[in-house]
Amino acid sequence: MHYYLLAFKKYLDFSGRARRAEYWYFYLFNLIFLFVTMFLDSRMGLKFSGQTFGVIYLIYALACLLPSIAVAVRRLHDIGKSGWMLFISLIPIAGAIWLLVLLVRDSNPGDNKYGPNPKNVPAVASIAQTPVQTPVSTPEIPPQA
Repeated sequence: MHYYLLAFKKYLDFSGRARRAEYWYFYLFNLIFLFVTMFLDSRMGLKFSGQTFGVIYLIYALACLLPSIAVAVRRLHDIGKSGWMLFISLIPIAGAIWLLVLLVRDSNPGDNKYGPNPKNVPAVASIAQTPVQTPVSTPEIPPQA
């Protein structure tokens, strides 16, 4: 869920790099939430006539449009490709397959022109597990009379 929320925090950040985990976890949770919105639309009677989706689905899908494009661009940057490579998916069948191949590739090792490798940045979980060093205070000794 961390990567899903991270994509929303960086919804206008088209620079930098995104790990495979960041992209695919965002994609997974987004897909789950889209199915939930379809279910809610169905149960609440908000479906458009002749469609499987409704108002809630449409609002959620529009809210996720920019974050999903931004995380995909950062994912392409991670393998050393320009974000403009997203347009390759407009080529019927072959374009979508080629984009999928690009999105599942491993990161380019080391830095590239889009920034440092995100795999070298410590994970949030490991940062949260490091113990915090607190200074030890000594009690004050009252003066003797």
